[in-house]
Amino acid sequence: MTDTANAWTEERLAELRKLWDQGLSISQIGDALGVSRNAIAGKAHRMGLPKRPSPISKSTSETKKPAKPKAPVEPVNLPLRLELRKLQWSRSKCCWPSGDPKLNGFSFCGDTIVPGKPYCLKHCEEAYTTSRDNR
Repeated sequence: MTDTANAWTEERLAELRKLWDQGLSISQIGDALGVSRNAIAGKAHRMGLPKRPSPISKSTSETKKPAKPKAPVEPVNLPLRLELRKLQWSRSKCCWPSGDPKLNGFSFCGDTIVPGKPYCLKHCEEAYTTSRDNR
């Protein structure tokens, strides 16, 4: 025994297409035709009707407009912990400290290192002294 109330007749298919073209949601079309939203989604797919945009992505794409990039504005006197984050350090650059690490303005030398050493030539001469050099 088949249920003819839920059969897809030409009239019901035409109504589905009309409601689809009006932009009703799948759930609204299902309510109007007395079937589940899954039945509407499946039938629309089999009929080759255009896909519906996701209500989730639709709402986020309409509300979020692309922001214009802004040039970063850095305060002149950052808290020390934030200023230390800006330090550029590399194994290929001299890491001789310059200034007091507890104060703003602290940095590293940054010149090219002597191979195998952490410092540039100038700072290697200062760092690597022997006691006989001091006589």
